[in-house]
Amino acid sequence: MSFVAGAGRANIDLMFSGLHRIPEEGQEIFAQDFSIHLGGGVLATMLNLGRLGIQTCVGTYLGDDMFSRFVREETADFGLEIENLYTGGGKKNGVPLNVSIAAITKRDRTFISYTDQRAFDPGEAERIYRLCSGAKIVEMQLGNFELYRKLKDEGSTLVFDVGWEEAMSFEKYRAHLELADYWTANRKEALKISGCETVSEAARYLNRFFKTVLIKLDAEGCLVYDGEEHLIPAIPEFTHVDSTGAGDAFLAGFIYGLYHNKTVKESVLLGNITGGKCVSARGAVTAYLNEEELLALFAKYGSRYL
Repeated sequence: MSFVAGAGRANIDLMFSGLHRIPEEGQEIFAQDFSIHLGGGVLATMLNLGRLGIQTCVGTYLGDDMFSRFVREETADFGLEIENLYTGGGKKNGVPLNVSIAAITKRDRTFISYTDQRAFDPGEAERIYRLCSGAKIVEMQLGNFELYRKLKDEGSTLVFDVGWEEAMSFEKYRAHLELADYWTANRKEALKISGCETVSEAARYLNRFFKTVLIKLDAEGCLVYDGEEHLIPAIPEFTHVDSTGAGDAFLAGFIYGLYHNKTVKESVLLGNITGGKCVSARGAVTAYLNEEELLALFAKYGSRYL
């Protein structure tokens, strides 16, 4: 088990930045800058793990559209090898990945996103299983429950990662929460799933499912709950520019720690470092650390925060 694996849709971010406000319906506002980036998600996590020297196996869905071609070019430039899980099902000339328009102001960012809602074909789970079988750690996403249960039975550690959705509910996520070894939730997700009003209450609620609960708190750092609350602070030397991809970068650092048999708190600190570096530039995979740089910062802040 010498690799980390995962599968999920690729994301493309069309970023309009330098906006003084978000336009109202019927209005047009010009941005000061525009760029296209490989977005967050499983590809971003695996790409960052590769930069840290960890072998990865990653699958995604790419067609013949312009956005799929962009993903192929970007991942090739970054040295990330991907397996295409798309078999061409669904509507003709479809776009089998997620495309987002990101409108960025000085205060925050707003997204308009598209995802193809078609159902993937029945052979998808078997292809993902072959890709992930034998991995030390698997990035787990919503769906394909029996596949992930089989991988866990075979000895893989499951780290559950899922982005925010309005349809989040305890019942929808319960089976995955009970199966996963770790869930890297942010504050909003933890409160939504638990139905609690505070992070502390949510942590105690989620402790029903996880020996150690993790709740990311953005600029405050990450709450670790194992019967007691521990706050692992954010790294102060990184200047925030754009939050896109921060969660995926955190996940890469956290998985790096687990892969190298670090404690959960040590792994969270590693995640805070990689996540903090990510937000120091615009785009999900623009700013990053190599393994030497990561370990130097871990040594610097470990004595303070752990």
